[in-house]
Amino acid sequence: GCARDWDGLTCWPRATFGEVVKIPCPRFFEEFTSFLQRNCTQEEYWSEPFPPYTIACGFDEGSSKGPEDQKSYYSAFWRVYTAGYAASVTSLITALIVFAAFRKFHCTRNYIHMHLFVSFILRAVAVFTKDAVLFADETMDHCLMSTVACKAAVAFFQFSILANFFWLLIEGIYLQTLLLLTFVSNKKFVWWFIFTGWGAPTAVMFAWVLTRIHQQNTGCWDDDENGVVLWIIKGPILLTVLINFIIFINVIRILVHKLKSQEGGGSHSSHFVRLAKSTLLLIPLFGVHYIVFAFFPESTGLEARLYIELGLGSFQGFVVALLYCFSNAEVQTELKKQLCRWQHQEYLTFTHKHGALSRETSPVNYVTQFSLLDKISPKRRSSVLQDGVTTV
Repeated sequence: GCARDWDGLTCWPRATFGEVVKIPCPRFFEEFTSFLQRNCTQEEYWSEPFPPYTIACGFDEGSSKGPEDQKSYYSAFWRVYTAGYAASVTSLITALIVFAAFRKFHCTRNYIHMHLFVSFILRAVAVFTKDAVLFADETMDHCLMSTVACKAAVAFFQFSILANFFWLLIEGIYLQTLLLLTFVSNKKFVWWFIFTGWGAPTAVMFAWVLTRIHQQNTGCWDDDENGVVLWIIKGPILLTVLINFIIFINVIRILVHKLKSQEGGGSHSSHFVRLAKSTLLLIPLFGVHYIVFAFFPESTGLEARLYIELGLGSFQGFVVALLYCFSNAEVQTELKKQLCRWQHQEYLTFTHKHGALSRETSPVNYVTQFSLLDKISPKRRSSVLQDGVTTV
């Protein structure tokens, strides 16, 4: 018969002589309801897929783009989200250092921001790790690849995504709590948030790994999942997105109510601008853009999904660090103060060194040194005594 075969897009299972294998198009193609077929020929070779990918899966959307064009398109997208995640990691690590270095920023709000930053960093690192392990070698046979390393990379990737969504939810819950209550600075809230933000994803991942091992331990755990395995991951993510969207709408409602109550103190247009700014600030913090495709099949609007969830999502960490750290007035003020302290310290050090050097090279200093040497020189003293004895 014919052995399992990876044609670069799909894994074809083992087949006997004369058997026709029928499989659906890969899920990343738009026309996911179409099917491909291959025949195990008499020479025990696989025939070419029929109908071809360009016809059966409709990945060119009626255009003249061939497989190579499609491959270059996804390669360009890979470069975009790689740059986005790299920018996010750099800015988030810098923001973490800033929040950790200054005691003034050690508060409940910034503790939650710091954990969210860590979740974004983990997500970016997981993407890089998964790409390096699974897709670095283009000649790799994905039908036969089933190592502990690749499974661990996929499990880490799933955990980082879960943790990121849970910490986005905690940001929303904390902001909602701030608007409704006045006593949320107690440290017990921080520990509950930490327990939920990291404990819940860990529990979900533990269940997912066990289910994968016992029910669908195939490949690198990155293939199409059955209903139970799929919803162990997708269910909590959809729940966090839905709850965060509801919180987002409620927060905007509260802001509108507060701005209306202040209409006497300013123009209507200024209140609208403030509301628009607040809304734009909350969208990346809550991950509201994920609601667009949250409840649609993964094959729906593939290109738009790529732009929103992968393109914009890769820069989300950079935007969050920019808005909630580097653009923060308190952070900018504290950094300016620290910069002034460093400059003042450098000036004092330079002045001290320059003053010491000036004293050492001064002509007056040389005269003083010679006079001192002249006073304490033993030879000078003995000669003076001898002169005195001779005179006497």
